[in-house]
Amino acid sequence: MSSINHVTLKFRDGKETSVAVQQGESVLDAALAAGAPVLHQCRSGSCSSCTGHLLEGRAGMRAGASSTLLKSEFDAGERLLCLTEPQTDCTFSLNYESDVGATGAVKAHAFVDSIEKIATNVVRVTLELAEGAWLDFRPGQFIQVRVPGTDVTRSYSPSSTSADMPKIELMVRLLEDGVMSSWLENEAQPNDLLEIEGPFGNFYLREKVPVPHIMVAGGTGLAPILSMIDTIRRKPGRKPPVLLSFGCATPDQLFGIDDIELRKHWLPQLDARISVDRGDGDEYLIGNPVDALRVDDVLHADAVAYLCGPPRMIEAATHRLTELGLRPENIYAEQFSPSN
Repeated sequence: MSSINHVTLKFRDGKETSVAVQQGESVLDAALAAGAPVLHQCRSGSCSSCTGHLLEGRAGMRAGASSTLLKSEFDAGERLLCLTEPQTDCTFSLNYESDVGATGAVKAHAFVDSIEKIATNVVRVTLELAEGAWLDFRPGQFIQVRVPGTDVTRSYSPSSTSADMPKIELMVRLLEDGVMSSWLENEAQPNDLLEIEGPFGNFYLREKVPVPHIMVAGGTGLAPILSMIDTIRRKPGRKPPVLLSFGCATPDQLFGIDDIELRKHWLPQLDARISVDRGDGDEYLIGNPVDALRVDDVLHADAVAYLCGPPRMIEAATHRLTELGLRPENIYAEQFSPSN
C-alpha cells in the first residue's frame, strides 16, 4: 500500500487547503487533482510559477530533476511544487492570494500590429487580439506565444496592462539563432496571426499600494515593471513612492528611456536610476541595477520590492535588499533566462 503524506497549502490571504500526496507524486499534481487553486505553467521545473515556501516538514526535489531554483533559494526553503515530493507531512506557504490561481489560462489569437527595433538587441512587438478573443492578466504575469509554423512557444510579460486591451505590447530580446528572434527579424509582417495563451506566473503587482515600491529590472525585465508602474498610476487615490532601478550591459542596449521619462511626468512619485555595466560619460550610472540601490532606499518597514531580470541579478538584488532591511516575504521576483 502506498504511503500518503498530507500537505497543507497556506495562501497569502489566510486561506488554507490540505491535499493527500501519494508516494512518487508531486505536490503540484496532487494539488491540481484536488482542485486547489495553485499557480503553475510548465510543470517541468523550467519556470517558477509554482514556487512555494516550505514551513514545516521535509520535502525534496524529484530525483534527477533540474529546476530554475538557485541553491540559496532551495536552502532557504523555496520549492518548485511540480518537482517536490514530500518525505513527511508538510506545510507550504504560497505568496499569492487564493483567488489568483482560480482563473485558468486561456488560448487566443492575436494579430501582429507592429514590430519596432528599440535597441540593438530588443524589439517592441505590439499585438491586437482577434475579434472575439480575450484574455486577462495581472501586471507582471506572462503569456506564451507560439512561433508560427513551429511547435515552439516563448514566454513574455506584457509591458502594457489589461486596460490597454485589445492591444498587448511585448519587449522581446533578440537572440542569435533564436527561433522567435529569427522569425521576428526575417519573416514577421503586420497582420500575421499568432497563437497565444495566458496568463501564467505568480509574479504580479500586489494590491499594497500605500507603501514604498522598489523595482529592479535588468534588460527586458523592464517590461512587466512598466506594466506595474502604469497600473499604479491609473489607480485612484494616493500613490506610493516608486523607485525604479533599471540597467543594461551597454548604452546601445538601453531601451525604454523615453517610456520611463513619460511615466515620471505622469507619476511624480517615480524616481528612476538608469545604469549600464560598461560605458563612458556622465549620462548613466556605471554598474548594474543592484549597485544603484542605496542604504536609505529601505526606510519603511512594509516596503515591497519587485525584481525582474537574469538569475544572478535576482539573487544579488534579493541579498542586497534583505541586507538593507527589507522583509524577504515582501520581495517578489521573476527570472528571465534565454531560451534554448
